[in-house]
Amino acid sequence: MTGKIALNLSFDRGTLLLRGLSRQQVAKRFGEALWQWDGRIAAWRTYALHYAAVRDALLGADEFVDDVPPPARVAFPEACLPVLRDQQQQAVDAWKQSGGRGMIVMPTGTGKTEVALAAMADARIATLIVAPVRDLMYQWHTRILKRLGYNAGILGDSQRFIQPVTVTTYDSAYLHMAELGDRFGLVIFDEAHHLPGGTYREAAMFCAAPLRLGLSATPHRSDGREVDLPWLVGPTVCEQFIKHAKGDTLADYNVVRIPVKLRDEEQKKYETAGVQIRDVLVEKRKDNPTYAWENVCAEASKDPAARRAMQAFFLRKSIEDRAEEKLRVLEDVFRLHVGERVIVFAGSNAMARDVSRRFLVPTLLAHSRKNERRIVLDGFAAGRFPVLVANRVLDEGVDVPAAKVAVVIGGQSSARQAKQRLGRILRRSGNAVATLYEVVVQDTNDVERSRSRRRSDAYGSAKRWRGNAQ
Repeated sequence: MTGKIALNLSFDRGTLLLRGLSRQQVAKRFGEALWQWDGRIAAWRTYALHYAAVRDALLGADEFVDDVPPPARVAFPEACLPVLRDQQQQAVDAWKQSGGRGMIVMPTGTGKTEVALAAMADARIATLIVAPVRDLMYQWHTRILKRLGYNAGILGDSQRFIQPVTVTTYDSAYLHMAELGDRFGLVIFDEAHHLPGGTYREAAMFCAAPLRLGLSATPHRSDGREVDLPWLVGPTVCEQFIKHAKGDTLADYNVVRIPVKLRDEEQKKYETAGVQIRDVLVEKRKDNPTYAWENVCAEASKDPAARRAMQAFFLRKSIEDRAEEKLRVLEDVFRLHVGERVIVFAGSNAMARDVSRRFLVPTLLAHSRKNERRIVLDGFAAGRFPVLVANRVLDEGVDVPAAKVAVVIGGQSSARQAKQRLGRILRRSGNAVATLYEVVVQDTNDVERSRSRRRSDAYGSAKRWRGNAQ
C-alpha cells in the first residue's frame, strides 16, 4: 500500500486509539459520546470494550488499518464434552444468535460451566475466563483440562502463566487487563454480578474481546448496578428459573424454618445494646433531626458516641449469629440425618468456628489454604467428614460434593445468597429430595433477614414450606 494511511485503529493500555478522522467525521460516524480527543498523542481514545462495534463501523472505509492483533485460534483436539441437556443447548444457541455477546442466567446446579465450555469449543478462539475467587479459578482450570484436553494458563494466586486460554480472578483481571486486553477473542465472566463493581468493571472495559459471555444464577445487586451488565457483557439472552428446573435438572426440595429464642442472658445483653443505640440516635437528633444510621457509620471512627452505637450494633449481630439455641438445633438436625452429608452455613467466621469446635467437624473459611480446602472437600465427598461448616466461602460457584441437607444458621438478607446456598444441595441425585433448614432467632433482626430471603423465588419454589411464617 502506498500513500498516507487515512485511518488507523490500535490498542493502548486498555483503550483504543483512532487516528485519521476529524472531529466532524468522528461525530458523524460514531456520535459525540464515544470518543475523547487525547491531545498528548493527537488521537481519539475510547475504552477497548467498544472494539467490536468500532471495527465493524470502520470496515470498508478507505485505507483503514486495524492494528489490534487478531486473537489466536485454539484447537481442542481432545475435547470430550457431554451431550448438553435441552435447556443448556438452548442457552448456547441463544448466546450464538445474539452475536456471541450476552448474559446467561441459570440456577446453581443446572450446568452453567458446561454451557460455557460448549461455547468455548464452538468459538475455538483465545479465551480468558474470569472467576471471583481462587478456588473457582482452579476449578475452571480442572474442568477445561478434563473436558477440552487443554492445560490452561493461570493468572492469579502468585502465578503468571499466560496461554491462549487462561483462567484468572476478578482481582487479577482488573489489575492486568490494560496489558492483556488485546490477547483474547472471548472473555467469560463467571458469577458476572460481581463485574459492575467500582473496580472490577475495568476487567470488561479494558478488554477488546468481541465475544463476551456472562454467567450468573442471581445477577441482581443491592446497589442496582446490574443495569450496567448489558453494556459490559451484553443483554440477557437466556434466563431460567429454579421453579422450571426443580424436579427436572434440579432436585425437589423442602424448606423448613425453625424458630428459636435467645436465652435470658443473651436477651438481656441484646436489649441493653438496643437501648444504647437508640439513646445515641435520640441524643444526636436533638441537634440534627435527620441524623440516621448512615451518619453513625460515617462518624464512628472519630465520634465516641457514634462508636458506642456501632459497637452495640455489632454486639447485637454477634448475639444473633451465635445464639446458643442454634447449636442445640444443629445437634437435633445431625441426629435426624445420621449417615447423610450436611452443610452448615454460618453468618460469621466466629460462629463457624463455634460449630466446628462443638461438634468436631471441619470448617472452611475465606482464608483457608488451597490444600486445606481440597482435603476437607475430598473428605466430605468420601464420607470421612459427615458435616461441612462454612461462612461465605461456599456461597458461590465452588463445587461441593453431593449433599442433600443444608442448615442456614446465619447470613445476609440477600436473595442471591439464599439462592446460592440452596443451590449447594440441589444437584439432582436420583429422586432424592433435598432439605434446607433455616434456623431463625425470634424477636431479633434475624427475623427480617429471613423474611427478605423468603421473598426470593428460590424459597417460594419449595416442594413444601414448613415453619413459623413470621
